[in-house]
Amino acid sequence: MKSFPLTVSTPDGDRLRKEAICLSVRGTEGELAIMAGHVPFVTAVKPCTCKIELADETVIKGQTDGGILTVSQDGVTLLTGSFTTE
Repeated sequence: MKSFPLTVSTPDGDRLRKEAICLSVRGTEGELAIMAGHVPFVTAVKPCTCKIELADETVIKGQTDGGILTVSQDGVTLLTGSFTTE
């Protein structure tokens, strides 16, 4: 599967900067799954458990208190107040 650059950033700095295959979060309109080639957009993210599938097939689950998700041709960025892995 194709991967994309993913950054999870908090006020304390980047918490994650990896190549990902899929990012699953809860947006304002419901659950979202972002994969390589997704249409560019920006949306608010509600507090949720994020699931991140990395290019090496590792799965990371983390709690976010909400934030902003930006999807562009250059990659995906989740700006959040906090991000803690389980």
